[in-house]
Amino acid sequence: MEWVKTLTAALLLICVVSCNKKNSDGADIIAASTQLNVSYGTNTLQNMDVYLPANRSTSTTNVLILIHGGSWTTGDKTDLTSYIDSFKRRLPGYAIFNINYRLSNIPNNVFPTQENDVKAAVEFIYGKSAAYLISAKYAYIGFSAGAQLAMLQGFKYTAPVKAKLIASFSGPSDLIELYNHPTFGNPLISLGLANAIGSTPLQDSLLYANSSPVNFISGTSPPTIVFQGGTDPLVSTTQALEVQTKLVNSGVKNQYVFYPAAAHIGDWDKPTMFDAFNKLQDFIIANTL
Repeated sequence: MEWVKTLTAALLLICVVSCNKKNSDGADIIAASTQLNVSYGTNTLQNMDVYLPANRSTSTTNVLILIHGGSWTTGDKTDLTSYIDSFKRRLPGYAIFNINYRLSNIPNNVFPTQENDVKAAVEFIYGKSAAYLISAKYAYIGFSAGAQLAMLQGFKYTAPVKAKLIASFSGPSDLIELYNHPTFGNPLISLGLANAIGSTPLQDSLLYANSSPVNFISGTSPPTIVFQGGTDPLVSTTQALEVQTKLVNSGVKNQYVFYPAAAHIGDWDKPTMFDAFNKLQDFIIANTL
């Protein structure tokens, strides 16, 4: 059955050629990959969407981790899905991880559940570095409550990987200050904060302190860019300025971007978002390469 041997050999050759494509210089071509709802824990909200670029490698493919907002009690990673294509265009070659975390619903999943979930997600991603073909250059980008989580992860933890960059959009940074002096004196902000955390500062001042990113800024903190709206009804400008002041005093490279007429992230108009993403792109390129 010589023809069977010949056919088998031909099929094997086709498989080798098609499954191991190479570019003009002989290097293997690695296809882009999208993996949705990848679990990093046992809870249904402990998952992430993974966007891996083509031709990635452990030496050249940097990492963006996106963290959604929602006052720690609502929101979903899908809130940021519309930004994915923009990040892909602006930062080609970066791997993007859009993560979910368990939401606080007193008495369940109160602080520090969300902090722990972000940490677990980072550890999961880092543990899959070889499989995902990604480097150890991480940037954390957070929006509103997600910005508090991004700053907390980046300022507080250096293992298993030290962040190269943090970006905060309308992020709370000093939770005791925010509780005691809510934006525009709105008592509902203090109430919402206590419900998410599970206590008041009088009941657990240590938890508030340990959940406040500003308390973990030091001279070894990563470069940080902070975006803040001047009419934000939820997060006062003092929260952003406190971060900037401590970064400056600690000698950390930083950029403070202030939009006087902008409210809270999520309500910014397209020109403001476009400008913010331009500045974010420049800051990332300058500090993660």
